[in-house]
Amino acid sequence: MALRFEILGRFNRARAAQLTLPHFVCQTPLFMPVGTQGTIKGLTADQLEEIGCQIILGNTYHLALRPTSELIDELGGLHKFMNWPRALLTDSGGFQMVSLLHLADITEKGVTFQSPVDGKPMLLTPEESIQIQNKIGADIIMALDDVVKTTITGPRIEEAMHRTLRWIDRCIAAHKRPHDQNLFGIIQGGLDPVLRDICVRGLVDRNLPGYAIGGLAGGEDKDSFWRVVAQCTATLPEDKPRYVMGVGYPLDIVVCSALGADMYDCVYPTRTARFGTAVVPEGVLKLKHKAMAEDTRPIDPTCACMVCKNYTRAYIHSLVTKDAMGSQLLSFHNLYYMMQLSRNLHSSIVQGKFPEFVCNFLQKMFPKGDIPEWVCNAMEVAEIDISSCCAPFRYIQATKVQSNLNEDEIQAV
Repeated sequence: MALRFEILGRFNRARAAQLTLPHFVCQTPLFMPVGTQGTIKGLTADQLEEIGCQIILGNTYHLALRPTSELIDELGGLHKFMNWPRALLTDSGGFQMVSLLHLADITEKGVTFQSPVDGKPMLLTPEESIQIQNKIGADIIMALDDVVKTTITGPRIEEAMHRTLRWIDRCIAAHKRPHDQNLFGIIQGGLDPVLRDICVRGLVDRNLPGYAIGGLAGGEDKDSFWRVVAQCTATLPEDKPRYVMGVGYPLDIVVCSALGADMYDCVYPTRTARFGTAVVPEGVLKLKHKAMAEDTRPIDPTCACMVCKNYTRAYIHSLVTKDAMGSQLLSFHNLYYMMQLSRNLHSSIVQGKFPEFVCNFLQKMFPKGDIPEWVCNAMEVAEIDISSCCAPFRYIQATKVQSNLNEDEIQAV
């Protein structure tokens, strides 16, 4: 095992910890930007260090296709290749089973992909995924799991969960660098509590360095989403990091942290930046709107990032549809916001002020007190009193709110 996980503070289920990895000592809760092919679009490694990024996520599937794991290995590993001195995590390629399913055939042996580069078939087995990740050299590597959307029901969910457990043993056997790289297992089981429980207990029996909650943020309703997270975090060991995959909305991160999760990743902050949208305490700010054309305020007057210190909304509005600099500035701001959110979560838990932080966060996002019912339910389970920021009888029904919530639904004023 090549990590140390030391809990520094708690508030009920929420924890703040120090996660020591081979390349960096991290503070949790933490958000990991996604650099699919070894880069965060539009930002340099120095800029990512400047904003406090601790771990970058790379994707095994894409890196294996281009530039290839062999080349990365020859050139000294991904850290050296992309000039990143801090920690890295590589996904297994399993997510591509969902996102590129028209190119994939899933069997017990593994996943056969039709390469989008040259059209040739590419077999990704649990062994091959681990071998590629061993060559890439990330601090944390993910087991290949059988991923299905949570909106799918029936025997396919159970099949995927049991296959995920069988594949973890193949991943463990194939892992040749356990003293340099930490293999995390991924909990599957859809929205079925029984299947999730079987998977959690099966993975915990393997005594892995860390555990991920997979198969979420794929279209399930928010009430189901938080309940799966709450169930898994309640059963996972206290002394290991817990990673909720694919989660990047600030509200989701605050809720999951209250429920005892530690790590998150998502393309959301940088992808939404490329569409001209900034993440702010009130929700989102759409810089393409005509109202921004003559607005001389910064994106967020309370933000200390380089973009908010130096540029106006009007300037960024003039760029977002015409110049790549617009998306680069917004990506910088959005990732700074996510890193600051991570720091605030950590410090508020350590200082015993987590409930105050949560209430302050919710008051800014929902100034009328119309906090979604799913958030209220989750906070009740997390034993966080948010009554001071809730308007009586002003709840949004969450049963139809999707995990891929449309940005228009939370709009900054």
